[in-house]
Amino acid sequence: MTDPDFTLEAAHRAAGRLRVAGVDEVGRGPLCGPVTAAAVVLDPARIPPGLRDSKALGAAQRVALHDAIMACAEVSVAHASVAEIDTLNILHASLLAMRRAVEGLRTPPEAALIDGNRLPPGLPCPAETVVKGDARCLSIAAASIVAKVTRDRIMADLDRQYPGYDWAANAGYPTKRHINAIAALGVTPVHRRSFKPIRNILCKEI
Repeated sequence: MTDPDFTLEAAHRAAGRLRVAGVDEVGRGPLCGPVTAAAVVLDPARIPPGLRDSKALGAAQRVALHDAIMACAEVSVAHASVAEIDTLNILHASLLAMRRAVEGLRTPPEAALIDGNRLPPGLPCPAETVVKGDARCLSIAAASIVAKVTRDRIMADLDRQYPGYDWAANAGYPTKRHINAIAALGVTPVHRRSFKPIRNILCKEI
């Protein structure tokens, strides 16, 4: 696997678009909690070493890089709530969170690099999609790290509010322990009712 680089950002900068935001989201697969997105504008002179796709990093590495990114880059984090996920569906809620992250940057970027193959509607700047962008593009890799660490912290907080589901460890993904806890303890207000495993449980209770 090759490490991400600054090629895409450099192409925009060569065309005069100096503020380039990398955008990524995390949390499409879990059964509960928000979907979280981050937009990161890196300073090319202060890129933290070791940036790569958050999934290729250990938890301690992610936290260290998250702190390094927050110290030297412009960052915006945004979410779409469980209610929005259930209303819009997870894809459109993810796109909404990404647009909110871009809109939350202190100064609007001149271009955005969006992980995946769908552009969020209504972005305030020109944008392009980058398939597997977190493995190819440093700004998107940085966004993936910030989004992952932020959402993991949200799920750890929810784990304290709703103990027994092991969310601090599984981040809301459908692990065996999480599924068993739902069967034993029930569905919480932060579970996504539009997701099939939760919907099926609720239908059985009617």
